[in-house]
Amino acid sequence: MEQRHLGRTGLRVSRIGLGTLTWGRDTDEHDAADMLKAFWEAGGNLVDTADVYGDGEAEYLLGRLMEGLVPRRDLVVSTKAGSVPDPDRRFDGSRGHLLAALDASLARLGTDYVDVWHIHAFDPDTPLEETLQALDLAVSSGRARYAGVSNFCGWQLAKAATWQLAAPGTRTRLASTQLEYSLLQRGVEREVLPAALDLGVGLLPSSPLGRGVLTGKYRHTTPPDSRGALEHLAPFVEPYLDDTATRIVDAVTTAADGLAVTPLQVALAWVRDRPGVAAPIVGARNAQQLTAALSVEALSLPDEICRALDDVSAPVHRYPDHDWSTL
Repeated sequence: MEQRHLGRTGLRVSRIGLGTLTWGRDTDEHDAADMLKAFWEAGGNLVDTADVYGDGEAEYLLGRLMEGLVPRRDLVVSTKAGSVPDPDRRFDGSRGHLLAALDASLARLGTDYVDVWHIHAFDPDTPLEETLQALDLAVSSGRARYAGVSNFCGWQLAKAATWQLAAPGTRTRLASTQLEYSLLQRGVEREVLPAALDLGVGLLPSSPLGRGVLTGKYRHTTPPDSRGALEHLAPFVEPYLDDTATRIVDAVTTAADGLAVTPLQVALAWVRDRPGVAAPIVGARNAQQLTAALSVEALSLPDEICRALDDVSAPVHRYPDHDWSTL
């Protein structure tokens, strides 16, 4: 699998990443092992997890698999901290919480460092410089090799990345930012992606298949074995089952038919090759689904197909994103 630099750093990652959101909850150890082995054998190295995935079980499971299935040195392990199970405070970006969470992640993963450590979300109740200091301490102590953020909006990302570049002292530049990005969700193009491109931060798109909707599986019904049929995940899928999504999925399906490939391959190739994207994170539920996603490696969409998909999925961006004098 082709590799790319993660942002403006020397770290190289496979241009498709393996997500573990369902590990330890909907994906058992057997399926997780099959996926990790298939991913590694295909040349993939970026594995993304978080301390809250499966209440820690995803990290624990990944750690066990790294012990005997795939060499730790062959993987770029990315995890996150900052989300908390508190209805009154969803995110905790305090230095104390973040560093304690990182230590707990390392224990579950069975490793003394992670390759990329992300702040899971912006915490409005903690000074940003305190949150960012946790990244600096993690890297300077060797517990993390690179650092990034997740789910930061445009101004939050720009402020954080600029602070790390401009503040005095030894600062750790942001290598990456992780947000949802697909043909069904192009909001990052408004401000996040321009900021990331300008500041050298690599984008790691989550849900690149529109929460599974872009595969076309929901065009006529909800398959009983799909996420949309699971009580705890149905609300996650439902927002992308509207008329707008249907129109985009139909266009993806038409393009796939014309290229003799699958809608999954078309949708994933589109987001993989967008400017600023380092590696979409694919959250497959089993090895069969993952193998289907990895088959996109050989596909590059023709320019006319890309333009057609751009047009049908174009978000409405007006003032002040466009030149005000043309409005």
